[in-house]
Amino acid sequence: MELKRVVVTGLGALTPIGNTVQEYWEGLINGKSGAAPITYFDATNFKTKFACEVKNFKVEDFIDRKEARKMDRYAQYAVVASDEAVKDAGFDFETLDKDRIGVIWGSGIGGLETFQEEVINWANGNGTPKFNPFFIPKMIADIAGGHISMKYGLRGPNFTTVSACASSTNAMIDAFNYIRLGMADAIVTGGSEAAVTIAGMGGFNAMHALSTRNDDPTTASRPMDKDRDGFVLGEGAGALVLEELEHAKARGAKIYCEIGGGGMSADAHHITAPHPEGLGARNVMINCLRDAGLKPTDVDGVNMHGTSTPLGDIAESKAILDVFGEHAYTLNINSTKSMTGHLLGAAGAIETIASILSIVHGIVPPTINHFTDDDNIDPKLNFTFNAAQKRDMKVVMSNTFGFGGHNACVLVKKFEA
Repeated sequence: MELKRVVVTGLGALTPIGNTVQEYWEGLINGKSGAAPITYFDATNFKTKFACEVKNFKVEDFIDRKEARKMDRYAQYAVVASDEAVKDAGFDFETLDKDRIGVIWGSGIGGLETFQEEVINWANGNGTPKFNPFFIPKMIADIAGGHISMKYGLRGPNFTTVSACASSTNAMIDAFNYIRLGMADAIVTGGSEAAVTIAGMGGFNAMHALSTRNDDPTTASRPMDKDRDGFVLGEGAGALVLEELEHAKARGAKIYCEIGGGGMSADAHHITAPHPEGLGARNVMINCLRDAGLKPTDVDGVNMHGTSTPLGDIAESKAILDVFGEHAYTLNINSTKSMTGHLLGAAGAIETIASILSIVHGIVPPTINHFTDDDNIDPKLNFTFNAAQKRDMKVVMSNTFGFGGHNACVLVKKFEA
């Protein structure tokens, strides 16, 4: 069968450096850091006392207060970002077949804050199990997609992908495949996360994953820098409307770009550490290029997973050299996590949005906070350090890798009729 073409017609973002797509993009190209001392709880006794929180966000500005109380923050973020994307797409649901519009969402953790609060309340009680009746539906990782579908009455494919930090990239790849196989006309996809909590910070600190640069949070996320010491935890959501090309054209939709392909692989190596030679990262990029029917030399840029961990950045840099060879030195490579922190299951969505906008505007966001080269990383690679660079971007790949060895890569390209 002939595969259908899939385009992006709507974008939505709620991030630590901007609460709309426009604010997010301005934050990116200006090298804005979203890291700051934690405000959600008293972090005095924590090893890491800072994170990339969403700022100046009042849920009642977007969702009825009574309904918002039934949602964990990760689901609230999902609904707000998806609403921006749906409005941006210009959907008139009265004229569309909602049986053929779905929601495929990603979240690595789901309602962690809800789980934490309910267990703490039980532990502080008299031992009688008095749980909030909304405990389970607020906590489960699939509920965000449910809320989005119910808001608009979307009755197409609806499920959630969970693959740690690759979750929203897997969601986008699934949405892409459902549409190009003719199983849906459009899908709202992306991911959300809200793990800046006592349990989230404490858990990641316990495994020595987070930066502890408490004296200077804004420079703590420093991918590829010799002195990086872990990632900075972030939160928020990214949403995209993926649509079959002819369906989009028929309703006169604006088109941001085309989804070219998606790749997946596994490290099969360790529960948290990447393969030291970047084997899974190499394979996922090769698989993505193969799916898109493109050569390495067709690619202009790579938005790295680039978390600012000692092992991960080295392994991914090796993988890029393995895949692209000499062409690697002509790429614009960047890690927007240097600004947003690591949004875990939502990372793939907001980073794909950054990749799309680099094509739309011809500007590559920087990798900020680079001070010292790492001898284990090839200094001739262009990591777009510290300042945005203008470039005509036609094809960009975005990598996401998750605990458990889950790897996912999505390729976006300039739309050509």
